[in-house]
Amino acid sequence: MERLTNRLFSWASLIDEKTVDQARTSASMPFIYPHLALMPDAHLGLGATVGSVIPTLGAIMPAAVGVDIGCGMIAVKTQFTRSDLDGRDLSELREQIERSIPLSAGRDNRKIVATAEPRVAELEALAEAAEFDPATYTRHWRNQLGSLGSGNHFIEVSVDEGDTVWMFLHSGSRGVGNKIAQHHIKVAQRLAKQWWIELPNPDLAYLVEGTPEFAAYIRELRWAQRFALLNREEMMDRVANQLGRFLGVAVEERERINCHHNFTESEMHFGKRVWVSRKGAIMADDGRPGLIPGSMGTASYVVTGKGNPLSLNSSPHGAGREYSRSAARKTFTHEQLREAMVGIEYRDTDAFLDEIPAAYKPIDRVMADAADLVSVRHTLRQLVNVKGD
Repeated sequence: MERLTNRLFSWASLIDEKTVDQARTSASMPFIYPHLALMPDAHLGLGATVGSVIPTLGAIMPAAVGVDIGCGMIAVKTQFTRSDLDGRDLSELREQIERSIPLSAGRDNRKIVATAEPRVAELEALAEAAEFDPATYTRHWRNQLGSLGSGNHFIEVSVDEGDTVWMFLHSGSRGVGNKIAQHHIKVAQRLAKQWWIELPNPDLAYLVEGTPEFAAYIRELRWAQRFALLNREEMMDRVANQLGRFLGVAVEERERINCHHNFTESEMHFGKRVWVSRKGAIMADDGRPGLIPGSMGTASYVVTGKGNPLSLNSSPHGAGREYSRSAARKTFTHEQLREAMVGIEYRDTDAFLDEIPAAYKPIDRVMADAADLVSVRHTLRQLVNVKGD
């Protein structure tokens, strides 16, 4: 860990100056307490740095949470071993998963299936209690539950160091969460102009605790975080169903872990109750299970938190980009992507070129930087990868 300023601590051994400058700017906001923590996977983001832990007193910057509220990971350990998959055509499993879950931006379910019905009902009740209608943001939000999205979101079937099969996926609150976030970012920016508040960056506009605008954001934020968690649960149930059908035996869950890495919670740190916004970081309280994915084609990790107080009980959420999506497309080739994915069943298309492992920080380096934040329980290697365009 390196102390960059009195209000900025960093665990990243690989980090560029633009990212550090951006984090310094965020750390300069007057309500940061006690300091901003940069995770090993930190990289440049919109407004606030991706891979940062931002504790605030009496205010929240909606852009510090990001537009994919509640984005995170879920993993399930099964009773199967690698030998159960050996000799089978894994493209069939991949295609079955792709048919059961809508992939890519703008793709939703055509109908609400039986497993989704109680989850939708829960979200309807929560929205009523939160005094808002999600349909004002996205009319078809119910049909988004159980859909993956695009970008770095994925579904994987993997094996750990003991050849046990795991199901692993990454997604968030989809279009409805994005619209909720965008709305409240604009509200914060409008209030800053209204009250002549000078900001170092418009995306650091904030909402003040005790105001109606703050209260509305917290209510809708918590709803979106719950949507994201249930979205992952719904997709995982479908993946389990397809894996069980593929092998002819129902999946027996041995363990299930579901954790956010874009979210805000009220927590106690250094003697004060603060709002902790983790934008690309997971909770890593002592003993808490967590998930840290690598990039497409590399390892992912099942971890246990160490409760490091300087990190605000946090750890990285993944590998972290080194190349922007546009730069990756200009730098790497489809053939290089194929080489990186040797031995993994995936949809072979240059649509995934910006997700090539070389566009990300080496996950082994990130995990080494995180040694005082988490301990590794399992290392997962992909057998099947599913992504949206």
